[in-house]
Amino acid sequence: MRAFATAAFAVFLSIGSVFANLAGASPAAAAPVHGLSAFGALKYQPDFKHFDYVNPQAPKGGTMALLPVGGKTTFDSLNPFILEGTGAEGIDADDPRSLVYDSLMVRAYDEPDAVYGLVAESAELAPDRTWVVFNLRKQARWHDGTPITAADVAFTFRALKDKGHPRFAVVLADVKDAVALSPSQVKFSFDPKGAVRDLPMVVAQLPILSKAWYTKNEFTKPSLQPPLTSGPYTIGKVVPGRSVSYERVKDYWGKDLPVSVGRMNFDTIRLEYYQDRAIAMEAFLAGAYDFREEFTSKTWATEYKGPGIDRKWILRDTLKDNRPSGAQFFFINLRRDKFKDVRVREALDLAFDFEWTNRAIFYGAYGRTSSVFENSELAATGMPSPAELALLEPYRKQLPPGVFGPAFEPPKSDGQGGNRENLRKAVTLLQQAGFVMKNGVLAGKDGKPLTLEMLNYEPGFERVLLPYMESLKRIGVQGALRTVDPAQYEQRVKEFDFDLTMDRIAWPNTPGVEQRAYWSSAAADVKGSFNLGGIKNPVVDALIRAILEAKDRPALIAAARALDRVIMFNHYMVPQYYKGSHTIAWWDKYGRPKAKPPFERGVQDLWWYDPAKAKALAAARGR
Repeated sequence: MRAFATAAFAVFLSIGSVFANLAGASPAAAAPVHGLSAFGALKYQPDFKHFDYVNPQAPKGGTMALLPVGGKTTFDSLNPFILEGTGAEGIDADDPRSLVYDSLMVRAYDEPDAVYGLVAESAELAPDRTWVVFNLRKQARWHDGTPITAADVAFTFRALKDKGHPRFAVVLADVKDAVALSPSQVKFSFDPKGAVRDLPMVVAQLPILSKAWYTKNEFTKPSLQPPLTSGPYTIGKVVPGRSVSYERVKDYWGKDLPVSVGRMNFDTIRLEYYQDRAIAMEAFLAGAYDFREEFTSKTWATEYKGPGIDRKWILRDTLKDNRPSGAQFFFINLRRDKFKDVRVREALDLAFDFEWTNRAIFYGAYGRTSSVFENSELAATGMPSPAELALLEPYRKQLPPGVFGPAFEPPKSDGQGGNRENLRKAVTLLQQAGFVMKNGVLAGKDGKPLTLEMLNYEPGFERVLLPYMESLKRIGVQGALRTVDPAQYEQRVKEFDFDLTMDRIAWPNTPGVEQRAYWSSAAADVKGSFNLGGIKNPVVDALIRAILEAKDRPALIAAARALDRVIMFNHYMVPQYYKGSHTIAWWDKYGRPKAKPPFERGVQDLWWYDPAKAKALAAARGR
């Protein structure tokens, strides 16, 4: 499903008139720093040569062809910054970072939330974090040779916030403005009453767009015209809906910077799109592309067969993922009246038999999701701590009693497929909510049956969804599965035209302003919002603010766990499953660093092409 690297989507996934009179003047005094983090600590010193997890001698060359990280099956635009259209992956600041757009600073993959200078040589941060000034490198260049300027940065902020995808307006709500103080100095100002802790890192990671290019070209329309970019790659061959190639810029202006050494090593990165998972798997085994991360347990357990596997031309590995595994759920559309009663939502949870699904369909590969911050220290455990209670107690009357007890646990079955006890509980809850069973069908006070449509775009998921639909029918809910093409799916989700749908959210290690985009009342009715369920809860809003205002990591953990309890005990979603690892496969023609960085997969930007391996593989295959 869609996987929003918040790092972007994930990747996701990580500002103009108030200071206009300051243009050209020096900002208030603040010591220049080479990097930023939420709580101040940085691993790398100002004179660091490269990140520890790279191979600084990694050779350049060769090609890697792979599937999109975010699970997209098609694209129709090279403009991913707007609501209209489906943008090609690899262009915006997705996972791991944009291939073609530079940003002021870039993440370190071995620190929870640190960023270090790319276009920005340094940053000057106000003691109260209400503003930050970035000092741009004089050598930073667009691919046409013109300099990247502070005016480009300021233009980018205003374009994204005012005209971009609505998610930008939500995330950048507390960013008041961005003003070019000089061609090489830009100042962002933040609302002092807002959540300022993370905003310096948020704006530091925004992709920088060319003001000059978008003065001549429309920003608000999808387009397949390659824009002017500045990053380590430029857009190459584009086959709409099928593939997009990125070509390494040999004289890339930032190639020798510490944040770039050992990275972005392939001459060509090609993203291949397949609308059918089975066909995509066959293509991989035939050598049509080089690398895939496997997200389907049955495929991983049963379909990696054939000469490529038997002769070890194709290698497989499981990499530990130290990031929060995120939220994978059936998202319930609370905008529809039939789901507003928490008892109805809890009944939908009881009807999903994870234990049977995991045994019979997933080959025991998964654990059950029980938290929106699964696989991390942010997930609620045990009884609420004193710090959590201090946040929750003011809202006790507005919260389900379970919030103040042991952490949420999803219902369990015996795994044999009957799930009778949970289904009986589900029927009882639905009857308490006012539904009456007539001839095996639940009907409301108006006599209309309780219906539910599950929206899906991937036929491969039907093996999971159809048994769930059958369970719902057993409790009198008229469930139906609607599988549509990817483009229709994207449009319907943007317009919230669904009852339930599957999705997964991948979080950064330090949650911040992205929480607003996914859970806040402000995002609930914004077309294209990531708040798929339409949650509107003032307690949720207050706890998001507590996350944003946390002064240290213990306070952050307490706020995240409190939010976790409130969301889970309100049964806003039906928990699905997770695994804290990456299962990957690739044709054996690449080298990779000795160890994966703890907080990133790091394939297309850290691996490299090995000519000797490639030659041996070609000879073995008779190519």
